[in-house]
Amino acid sequence: MPTTIVIVDDHLLIAKAITSIIEHFNDYKVLYECENGKALQERFQHSKNIPRIILLDISMPEMDGFETATWLRQTHPDVLIMALTMQSDDESLLKMIKCGAKGYLQKNVHPTELEKALDALQKKGFYYPDWATSRVLHSIANGGTENNNGIPLSDREKDFLRFTCTELTYKEIGEKMFCSHRTVESYRDSLFEKLGVKTRVALALYAVKIGLYKL
Repeated sequence: MPTTIVIVDDHLLIAKAITSIIEHFNDYKVLYECENGKALQERFQHSKNIPRIILLDISMPEMDGFETATWLRQTHPDVLIMALTMQSDDESLLKMIKCGAKGYLQKNVHPTELEKALDALQKKGFYYPDWATSRVLHSIANGGTENNNGIPLSDREKDFLRFTCTELTYKEIGEKMFCSHRTVESYRDSLFEKLGVKTRVALALYAVKIGLYKL
């Protein structure tokens, strides 16, 4: 079964163009396009309209990408959000991550990178290009993460942080750590709270920052 995608973008021609590009990818299918978060909420009233992945613009009328991502995180946490936007400023990038986006791309990317990003989103649960990762790391290194210095970590939490830097799924991390998937999630949630972050990429970048993992 192909992975289902919905495109949320108020520029219809751009949305149609993205759909046309994705139609040439293997294993992906665009269910529909809609112009903003409000329209998406209406579509989501029927379960058949809920996709695996949302490609989400940021600047939209009525309900923008930040509001839409926050709503999706709260009501449909299993839906993977990929920001697809013209905006490349640090504020938009970091805010989208905090709102629940698992990936961030600019609209001028080559179709091959879009396909690569979708594949990574499916396999690893997140995708950020090098420029985006560098900016998140810079934010963390300069105090962008709350209380990120001198936080006591258990040996198991350190092990988990190292594994977040790999391509292993949470289930596979559990197998490596000889514990259940539920236990792995407890390490994740504890670290989310301790570090004041909400994404796996932020955990991985923190592991790099404190020297648990070398790039």
